[in-house]
Amino acid sequence: MVYSSHNLMLKTKSEMIERMDITVFAALAEPNRLRIVELLRDGPLTVGDIADQARLRQPQASKHLRTLNEAGLVEAQAEANRRFYKLRPEPFQEMEAWLESCLRVWNERFDRLDDYLKELQSKNETDDSEE
Repeated sequence: MVYSSHNLMLKTKSEMIERMDITVFAALAEPNRLRIVELLRDGPLTVGDIADQARLRQPQASKHLRTLNEAGLVEAQAEANRRFYKLRPEPFQEMEAWLESCLRVWNERFDRLDDYLKELQSKNETDDSEE
């Protein structure tokens, strides 16, 4: 089982989500915050760098970074008089595990559908050859 501070819980038997803290998804749903996350994929940046690259004013960037921090997606590290923000890997690993569990479920469903369609096709071929 996978447990985390951000409330991702997977069942071991079916690996379906029992509950997931939606703050991560809510934080990423805002386009500016998603853009900031994309910027941080390349490495740590200061608020000023983020504001410049995301074309935001610094107070806006700080507000979005606060939300991302509260959702557990980023963390700040102080160096001298500057704060560098970087992505925390754990929430993204949790999302990946959740998405993989969804993918497994859908792949199983598609496999069953494929089997059913092959069965129908086989029946149709058998019926056609008997005529």
